[in-house]
Amino acid sequence: MTDRYIVYGAAGSGSVIVEATLTLLGLPYQVVERAPYDKPEDAEAMAAVNPMRQVPALSPPSGELMTESAAILIWLADAHPQARLAPAIDAPQRPAFLRWMAYVAAQIYALYWVRDDPSRLVADPAQEPVIKARTAERIAYCWEQMERQVSPGRWLLGEDLSVLDLYVTVISRWGPRRRRFYEVAPRMGEVVRRVDADPRLAAFWAERFPFEAGWEDVAAG
Repeated sequence: MTDRYIVYGAAGSGSVIVEATLTLLGLPYQVVERAPYDKPEDAEAMAAVNPMRQVPALSPPSGELMTESAAILIWLADAHPQARLAPAIDAPQRPAFLRWMAYVAAQIYALYWVRDDPSRLVADPAQEPVIKARTAERIAYCWEQMERQVSPGRWLLGEDLSVLDLYVTVISRWGPRRRRFYEVAPRMGEVVRRVDADPRLAAFWAERFPFEAGWEDVAAG
């Protein structure tokens, strides 16, 4: 047992969302760098932690293992209600919070398992660009549908920043990247820009997901 949270992940990966949440909560944590989508040796190392060989994974101070990004974020927010990073169980916004956390995980985040390595689904390398293009269109479509059904205030669920805002902010920075996101989800685009600019996360973004030149542009990858 340790007094720190252990996060398995890598800069720019899904673990960044968990790390950002722990940063806002002011909780001590350590990152074990693993990029299983890029490095076969990291995939093998992750298998001993998470048989799915995926990040993020979280080991709280109590020692049990958590996987699945949405579950980790909801659990962290609910375990620290004073931070107001999720609507309370009886809050009017709670159903929408759970709906959209599950939606982002299932409809959008899950597609990156394919995008990271299209050969998982197609044997012909010539088909890999087709997979990339079609999943990019699907991701844009899903953001567009979410945009049509949410009613943001300052944040996606109103006046309190939640882990849903962090979730959308990080994932919207992956391919097809932010310019496409801004096109299909302009109101949500205003929200994620606020998260990008949150002074509490400035040093964190610089270290774990820096705003490098061209980061918003559409990318093939």
